[in-house]
Amino acid sequence: MTQVKIKNKFANKFRNGYPHLFKEAIVDIDQLQEEGTIIDLVDQHDQFLGRGYYGRENKGYGWLLTNDKDEKINQSFIIQKISAALARRSNFFSSQVTTAFRVFNGEGDGIGGLTIDYYADYFLMTFYSDGIYQFKEMVVNAIQQLTVCKAIYEKKRFDAGGKYIDDDDFVTGERANFPIIIKENGIHFAVDLNDGPMTGLFLDQREVRQRILEQYAAGKTVLNTFSYTGAFSVYATMGGAEKTVSVDLANRSLPKTIEQFQVNDLDYTKHEIRTMDVFNYFNYAVKNQLTFDLVILDPPSFARSKKRTFSVAKDYVSLLKDAIAITKEQGVIVASTNFSGFNIEKFKEKIAKAFRETDEQYQFVETFQLPEDFRYHPQFKESNYLKVVFIKKLTNG
Repeated sequence: MTQVKIKNKFANKFRNGYPHLFKEAIVDIDQLQEEGTIIDLVDQHDQFLGRGYYGRENKGYGWLLTNDKDEKINQSFIIQKISAALARRSNFFSSQVTTAFRVFNGEGDGIGGLTIDYYADYFLMTFYSDGIYQFKEMVVNAIQQLTVCKAIYEKKRFDAGGKYIDDDDFVTGERANFPIIIKENGIHFAVDLNDGPMTGLFLDQREVRQRILEQYAAGKTVLNTFSYTGAFSVYATMGGAEKTVSVDLANRSLPKTIEQFQVNDLDYTKHEIRTMDVFNYFNYAVKNQLTFDLVILDPPSFARSKKRTFSVAKDYVSLLKDAIAITKEQGVIVASTNFSGFNIEKFKEKIAKAFRETDEQYQFVETFQLPEDFRYHPQFKESNYLKVVFIKKLTNG
């Protein structure tokens, strides 16, 4: 067993179950050589703190898996953790209206660096380091032992910079004929588990989309920025929106958004789907005096195009100011980010700054974070990454 010595000032943190192994806590970082190695964390007096594995992931060096000195990290351990996660989602498996959700959410379910999603009898494993990928066969065995599934697919996100490794993502079972059609809150979506790093639907926004359908869409004009495959637009249309405009820079967003409208028997020709830079669209809207009742802002944490680099940390205030300019009075902005670098309070401060700098009045209406299937670790706040705030633009004066 490889021992990793932890600096005394961080010892209690790990002793109390903190799951993320970070560089500043390690006495001798050079001793970590082979990813996937099981490691025992000990303090500088050689007292046992916990057991985990070494795996490079962004700024991390691995994950703590147990504080029990007698617990082994083996097939039985993997089965126990995945079994417990499945039991926590039993209500999702019995649902008639939702057939896509998260089954296992990393450190929130006891194994950092691994997520498992369910898509209508297909499972998708995502590995975030070469270290956790060494446990792949154990994870596959656990899924096969504990569930009935048609096939298992995988995503490998541990190339340089944490990027997706483009490969055939099929692992085992019966290959699917993609796209497969799943249901979310009774609405249909076409997804593909073997076509790049994403599947066509971000599962963590399920509750936000439903709230838009139920309370914010009827009779409204809706702008969906960074629209990806148009899921928010489909929900808004199903909720009675007068018109939606979906804007995304990616060329494939056009056919994919059309597809999502079609699988719900919606006439996409009554809506706008624009393949263009969101910031350019804001300029276009101002020039043509276009305004919207509902504006949805869900940008990637970081993006680079030929002409522009966007970072949530640096540029969200500017983005929000552009959105405020084309939101009608008494209209609503759905401000969202999955950036883990700040919490919900800091996010609200950025929102307040944007309204202050535009000299507009506003009201926070409601807030969403991760849904229950995206279980997070209470001591690792970064894992509760999703922040969504509904903001009403008030009438000045």
